[in-house]
Parts: sequence; C-alpha cells; structure tokens
Amino acid sequence: RVLDECRASLAVHPRKLRELSALRASSSPGGRFLPAFCDALTPLFEVLRRSPASDRVARFAAAFASSSASAAADGTGFLEGFLRFLLVASAAAHRPARFRSCQIISEIIMQLPDDAEVSDEIWDEVIDAMKIRVQDKIPAIRVFSVRALSRFAIDEEDGGIIDIFLETLEKEQNAEVRKTIILSLPPSSATLESIIESTIDTSESVRRAAYSVLSTKFPLQSLSIKQRTTLLHRGLSDRSTSVKNECLRMLKEEWLVKHCGGDVITLLRFLDVETYELVGESVMGVLLKDGSVRVQDGQTIRQYFTANTEDAEQVSSIKLMEAEVALYWKVMCMHLQAEAQVKGSEAATTTGTEAAVYASEASDKNDLLDGVLPSTVAEFVDLVKAHLSAGPNYHFASRQLLLLGGMLDFSDSMNRKVASSFLYELLNRPLEHEVDEDGNQIAIGDGVSLGGDLQWAKAVSELAKKVHASIGEFEMVIATVVEELARPCRERTADFMQWMHCLAVTGLLLENTSTLRSLEGTAIRPSEVLQSLLLPAAKQKHVDVQRAALRCLCLFGLLENKPSTELVKQLRLSFINGPDLVSAMASKALIDLVSWHGPQELDQAIGTEPSDANYEKTQFAPVDISDLNDDDLNVGVLSILFSGFHKDDWEFSPEGDNHDNVPTILGEGFAKILLLSENYPSISADLHPVILAQLVRLYFLEESKELGRLKQCLSVFFLHYPSLSEKHKRCVSSAFVPLMRAMWPGIHGNAGGSGPVVSKKRKQAVQAARFMVQMVQSPLFSTETAEQACMSPESLSSSPGPFVNYDISEEGLAIRIAVEVGNSQDKKSAPMKAYALALCKVAVLLRFRQSEQKAIKCMRGLVNTLAASAASDKDLMKELAQMASRLKSLDESPEEELPQDQADAIFEQLGLAGGVKLDAANTVVPPTPAPPRSVRAPPARRRARRAASSSDDSEAEAEGESLDVTSVSQVPATPSVATARAQRASKTAALSKFKSSVKPSLEAASDSEQDEMSGLTTDEDPSDDSDDPDEEES
Repeated sequence: RVLDECRASLAVHPRKLRELSALRASSSPGGRFLPAFCDALTPLFEVLRRSPASDRVARFAAAFASSSASAAADGTGFLEGFLRFLLVASAAAHRPARFRSCQIISEIIMQLPDDAEVSDEIWDEVIDAMKIRVQDKIPAIRVFSVRALSRFAIDEEDGGIIDIFLETLEKEQNAEVRKTIILSLPPSSATLESIIESTIDTSESVRRAAYSVLSTKFPLQSLSIKQRTTLLHRGLSDRSTSVKNECLRMLKEEWLVKHCGGDVITLLRFLDVETYELVGESVMGVLLKDGSVRVQDGQTIRQYFTANTEDAEQVSSIKLMEAEVALYWKVMCMHLQAEAQVKGSEAATTTGTEAAVYASEASDKNDLLDGVLPSTVAEFVDLVKAHLSAGPNYHFASRQLLLLGGMLDFSDSMNRKVASSFLYELLNRPLEHEVDEDGNQIAIGDGVSLGGDLQWAKAVSELAKKVHASIGEFEMVIATVVEELARPCRERTADFMQWMHCLAVTGLLLENTSTLRSLEGTAIRPSEVLQSLLLPAAKQKHVDVQRAALRCLCLFGLLENKPSTELVKQLRLSFINGPDLVSAMASKALIDLVSWHGPQELDQAIGTEPSDANYEKTQFAPVDISDLNDDDLNVGVLSILFSGFHKDDWEFSPEGDNHDNVPTILGEGFAKILLLSENYPSISADLHPVILAQLVRLYFLEESKELGRLKQCLSVFFLHYPSLSEKHKRCVSSAFVPLMRAMWPGIHGNAGGSGPVVSKKRKQAVQAARFMVQMVQSPLFSTETAEQACMSPESLSSSPGPFVNYDISEEGLAIRIAVEVGNSQDKKSAPMKAYALALCKVAVLLRFRQSEQKAIKCMRGLVNTLAASAASDKDLMKELAQMASRLKSLDESPEEELPQDQADAIFEQLGLAGGVKLDAANTVVPPTPAPPRSVRAPPARRRARRAASSSDDSEAEAEGESLDVTSVSQVPATPSVATARAQRASKTAALSKFKSSVKPSLEAASDSEQDEMSGLTTDEDPSDDSDDPDEEES
C-alpha cells in the first residue's frame, strides 16, 4: 500500500517514510520486515518500460534504505540485506532488473549519510558489481553504475575506479554516459586533461558538463595559462548558446568574482595577454557586453600623467602601463566608440522622443570616451613615446596605445602637425636587433614587417591613414620616407639592417595602396621602386633581405595590370636557386600572382612557349629544379611550382606553425587553384586530376605528419571539394588510378626498399585508395541542376533519357579499377600482383545503382578479370562472388550481355584507351571439373553421424547460393550426399521447432525488453541497442 501511494507524487514521500520507518520499528526482531519489503518491491524489477511513477517508487525505496542506516540500531543490518538483494538483481539476465537495481543502488549511495556504518565487505561487493555493470550494453545501466561509483572514486587510494572512468570515456559512444562520467570525475591532475578534451565533444550536453565541472572543481590557479586560454577560446566561440553561457558563467562567477575579486586586470594577468592577445580581447568583449565590467568613476588614461610638465622631465612624469592595463584601455575605448556609433545610427533612423533618447545615449558615450582618452594629441604622443623608450618589454603596451590614435580628433592643423611628426619618427625608427657572440647583428621579429611585427605595422598604417586622410596624402608622405631610406641602398652603402628597414616601409606603402597610379608624382616612382630597390634587394646575399624583397615584389606584382618581365624572372630564379626560406617566400609570391593574374599571364610576361603544347595539356612538363638553368624560359610557372613537390630535400622546422615551408605553401596554393578552377580557363581540365593525385599523395606521406597546418588545410579541402560540383567529382574519379600507380612501390619506376618499408608504403597507398572512394561516395551539395529545376514534370517525362556521366559515379570508378586490373595481368611481378590484389579489394567497396543497367552489365563482364587476379585470396574471392550476386540481382535482364561496342563507348567516356574485352562466360571463378563418380557409393550412415549445426547449414546455403550466382557447372549429387543433406535439414528443422516451443515467452520478452530499453536513456547510440541472445540466455 505504501509503495502504491508513493507512485502518485513526491510530496507524500516524507510522510510515507515516517510511516514505513514506524512499521519497521514495530516489526518483530526476527527480520521479517526485509523479506516482506523485498517481495513488495519485486514487481518494480519486472516493469519493462520506464515511467515517472516507477522512478518515484525507486527513489522512495532508495531514500528509505539510506535513512534507515542511522535510524535505529538494526538499520545498518537492513541496509546491508537490502544491498545484497539489489546486488543479486544487478547480475540478472533480465535487463529491467539490472537497470532498477543499479538505479536504486546509485540513489542509496548518493543519499547515504556520512555517519552510516556499513561493512567494508558489502562496499567491496557493491564496487565490484558496479565495475562490471559499467561495461553493460544498456546505456541507462552504465549511467547509474557510474553514478554509484562516483562517490567511491574520491576516497579511493589505488585509483582503479578513476582508471575505469577514463578508459570508458575514451571509447564510450553514448553521450549521456560520457556526461555522467565527466560529472563523476574527481579533481586531480590525472582527470584534468580528459575533462578539458571533453570541451570539444560532439555532444552539447557533454561540453556543457565539462565546463560546469571545471568551474566548480578546479580553481583558476590550478590551471596552466595554456589550459585557461584554450578553455576560453573554445567556450566563447562554441556554436551552442548553452555552452557559451556555461563558459561565461565560469569566467564571470568563478574566475572573475571568486578568484580575482571582481578585478578584470587581475584576471587578464592570469591569461598572459601578450602571448594570447585575441583571447584577452574576447574575454574583455564578452564581459563588457554582459555588463560585468564598466568604467568606474575616476578611471581614466589621464591618471598616468603626473603634474610635472617640465620638458626635461616629460618621460619620467608618465607612469608606464602594464600589458594588461594597456589592453584593457584599448578594448574599453573601442567598446565605447562602437556603442556611441550604434546609438548615433539608431538616433538617425528614428524620430521623435525615441530619437532624442538614442541621441542622448550616444552623447553620454562620447563624453565618457572623451574623458577616458588623453586630453590632447600631444599627450597621446608623449604617452606612446614614453612606452617606446622603455624598451622591448613595453612594446606590446605601445602597440595597444598606438591604436587609440584612431579615436582622436585630427581636424585641427596643429594636432595633425604633431601627429605627422610623430609618424615620421615611427617610420624612421630602426629595427630592433641583437648581437650574438661573434658580433653579428640579428634582427628581432619576422624580418619583413615594420618593427618586426605585423600587428605593429598595421597599427602604424591605421594611424597614418587617420592623420593623412586626404586623397593621395598618405602615399605622398610614405613615399617620401621610402625615398630617404632608399638612398644608401642605391649608393650600395647600406648594411642589411638598413635594407630590411627600407623594404619594411616599402611593403607598408604597397600594402595600403590600391593602384600604382597613386604613386605617380611622389618622391619615388613605381619604376624606380622596382628597378633601383626591389630587384637589387632580391639579389642580396642576406636571406632576410631577400625574403623582404620577394614579399615586396609580390605586392608590387599584385598592383600591376600585367606582371612585368623582370619581376616574374626574379621570382622564378629565387624559387629555383634560393635557400629554403627564400624559396618558400618566392613560392608564396608566385602562387599569389598565379591566383590573381592567372598562369598564362605570368608565362606570357617572360615569353614562355611550350615546346609540346599537346603534352602540356595532360601532364606537367617534367622539371628537375636542381638542374634547371637560369635562362631556361620554356618551362611554365605551374610546371616549375609543381616540380617543387618532387624535391625531397626541403628543410623545415617541426616546431611552430610551419607556415614558411615549400610543401605547405604549394599544397595550399594548388588546393585553392582546384577550388577556383573556373577562374583559370588557361589551366587544362586534364591537369586537375594530376594536381589532385599529388595533393592526396602529399596528405598521406609520412613526412607530412609533422606539417600540422598542411594536414589541416588539406583535410578541409578534401571534405568540401568533391561535393561542390560534378566536375570535381569527375576529377576525383580520374585521379584514382594515377594516384595508385604513383604510390604503389615497385611498379612504374617507383622505388621499392626493404620489407618493412614496402609494407608501410603499401598501407599508405591502400589508405589513400579508400580515402578516394569516400570522396567519390560523398553526395553533392546540389543534386539537381538549374535546367532540371526549371523543367516541368511533363517535359522531363517526354524528354529522352539523360546522358549518364559514369566518370562521376561509383560505377565509373569500379570500371576504371577493373580495366586497370585487366591491363596489369600480363605483368607477373610480385609488386604488380600485390597491386592488382589491392585494387580488387577496393572494387568490392563500390556500390551500383539499379538505374545504371549498362554499367551493371559492363561490370558483370569485368568481374572475371578481377577474379583472375584475386584467385590466391579466398576471402576476397568470396567478396567478389557476393559482388557478382549483387550485380546479377540488379540486372533487369541477366541473360542478355552488353555488346562490346557499347562497352567500348563507356571506356571511351571514361578515357580508358583500348579498354578490356568483356568475358561472356560471366563467372567469378573458373568451373571446377566434376570429380569421378565412384561405382560404389559410400555408406550413408557416415554422413548421418555428423552432427547438424547452424554453421553447417549456413555454409551449405551460402555454398549453394554462390554456385548458383556464379554459374559454376553443377555436379550431380550422390545418394549419400542427398541423404546427408536431407537428414541435416530435417534435424535442423526439428531443433529450431524445439527451441521455439520451449521458450516462446522468453523471445517475446526479449522483444518487449528491447522496446522498453529504448526509453531508458536519451541520445542513445543505435549500436547499444543490439541484442545478444547468448548474453541474455547466460
């Protein structure tokens, strides 16, 4: 009665707990209450479907057991007896019983008071049982098992439970189980990395749980700077709003308020904003948007100026800012300016009182911004100068403060004069350098940007464009500085530091100029920049000077209407003969110019005339850049760049982002060319498969594992390229065979090697082949063309059959593979045999559509070609037999053969010259001759003694199906064989009938249990629902 009343509502549970406790206290001390309680609770373990009412009963039973542990002297005995009852149920074959027992055990453990005294023996049994149930095939059972173990994981000494959690987390497919594991992990160095990795889980609930655990269990000080910035970067940019809110809650309530006392500057110190500037900006942005950070009364940049105004003491009268403070004021001022602009725009688009309110808010924001910024431009200049003079430790703060200049007013001529003089000093400020032990100067920074920092160069250019806002004034001022810096370079008296400084300012000018015409009439004309500065700099011996010069040559070429001859020749020469760093910069410049002007324009600029135009359309000209002469202009720029893939001695550092290495630059460049192939009609479509095959080969090379940027770029490219258009799909199909020929060791001139080396190369080739198959199988983003979309259904039905593009489908790829296998059969070398066998294993992965009858018939005629090369592999022969069976079932007229002329038409469409003659026999394996029939048949009882089994029957059925499918000549069965088959069939039928009569209710229960378990959890993986009869019957 008590349990039935508890099903209705949770509100009656406290009262019913008191009633049941009183009933247990009044019961006889013989222990009759526990058996009665277990008997009353037993129907709960038989309920197939989970419901709120049954969950309330389970929670009441757990609450009663946990409260009785300290209610009376014998409370512990009742709890131990009840736990033993639940442990027996947890090992049952009935899934609802296992589920309810684990649910109640977990609730008892979570609600059990700390003063409860339970024997260690019982807890050991509970722990062992729950460890087993963590591996249960039902996700809901695994969830409650993890919850039950979570309380023991905290106090465990050997860490066995934590190890089980971490091991299960790596391979767990169900999101709810992963979430429970994350919430159950105790804080430790062993669990921290796994929790951080869960912030990029595919499930939104798991990511949210990870941030919840990190905010409550791990203090800010226990995380490294890298871990803090990684968490904020992932959480604040997450696609899920709930995950963003959880990360913001961790940032605001735990890190900012609890650990930093509400001081945002202290929080920024924990993030190392000099190294992770973007993370610091995003943190400030979300806090400002949330309203957690505001400008306090009295806070202003002007407080860093002292009252001392004497000229000799100006530097010392300014208090220097830390990096975090400078970033804070930069983001704060930009936020105030953006808000003022938004309110001003809203005021301009509305009328009446609403417009007045918006205008007032915009005015308040502007007044607040004016009160924060330096009062005059002179004070702003003095503030930046003071930080510049303080040394490289304040370079970051100087750049943050320099960006504030874009918010100042330069309409006054005096302000512009002060700012112009300051800009002139910045542009003429020499590059910072160090001196090594030998007295050599080493430039600090990237070596190509102003100040050695790209962000600093952008800040200077933004301020310069703000100060010199008139048309042509920016180019005039910067060109004057370039002309002054170029004088010692023209006179050949400049050292490499002066060359680099001049080229950095020149690059700043070319980057911020829209056309070369704007440089006409300035202190230095475009022709002088090219002839007297950039080309001589590219011929300097110093590597950094050459890199800076090539970068400027690229910028100069992008501004030209047509690339100049000298510029293209110098870039080609630097790519061929330069050091690796110089070749990398030259390849980057050539790729950019090819993308902007097209390869034909670059070849025409130097008068390149291919000797064999037909050959150039299908293949790149074979070039060995190591032996290429400087005056050899008959090789196109694409052929030269493509030859960079075949050079094996490129040097690069595995540390860092690996941006400046030739394979990465060429891989990204050619991937962009393939994606934007419609913009380059001069590049023959026959070259696209060649380029794609090289990119796939580069992706799977062993050496490319260290090139993280290249791997990431190509992985994104391969994900989208085949799905964008049918042309791309055709390119993938056409590139398959050339790729396999190029990667398979020991064929077509490819190097072999020792056994382990050859094995590794073959594995890479097989991986590439399967990868190409996946690209062919990927669906197009748009499966309906524009013409088909515009046609009516009537016109579609009356129109003739559409032209089938076999070269974009799996059918076409299967035919290509079969023809390649057929053409390689006359070569009996071991590498060629292994090559043909690998192709056969790929062919069986491809699927055929029933609508493509010609392709099906053509492939049926080619299956024997595959079987002839796979005769040594029995498993593969079975797969080929299954493939032949599928093809026969898909063939609408299996008795009719495809004429050879139609097969040749398919071969011609696929570009397979010659093709292969179809095998009219249409058999997978050669017919086996019938064994000589014995005059005297063997006794039938020898066959009959063999026990009938399901495996025998299945093998016999598969055997018969295979023989029927492959049209193998049938051998008449002897009487003994016929008798044995009849006996096996009858015995199998009797056995199956016996099983069905013995356990009909068990099978029905199994089906109903399967349905019931689907409601136990949410977000359940389909693989977890599969039934295992053996396990259930055990």
